[in-house]
Amino acid sequence: MVLWINVSTTRHELKLFDGSILIKTYPIAVGKMVTPTPFGSYKIINKQANPGGPYGAFWMGLSKPHYGIHGTNDPSSIGKNVSLGCIRMFNPDVLDLANRVPIGTDVVIRK
Repeated sequence: MVLWINVSTTRHELKLFDGSILIKTYPIAVGKMVTPTPFGSYKIINKQANPGGPYGAFWMGLSKPHYGIHGTNDPSSIGKNVSLGCIRMFNPDVLDLANRVPIGTDVVIRK
């Protein structure tokens, strides 16, 4: 199994792949125009349940400092460009994803 994550900021989708096989697609929110989600290739470097604040049920930090994939305490934000650059997910979705991917998982962020 070679799990990796593909994030589309224009489609507001996070896709989990095993090699070339799509496993699951999740709706997301991304950064707003003044604080866009950074494009590039990163890795998940840490995971934390119940991080508190606006991060919802789970936080997965990326190898780009101060950026991550996390839950939200504002589910109405999903599908929009509203964050400070992080990738927001519904809490049940971020928990599902966190249970599937280990630290070290590749994350590719594109338009």
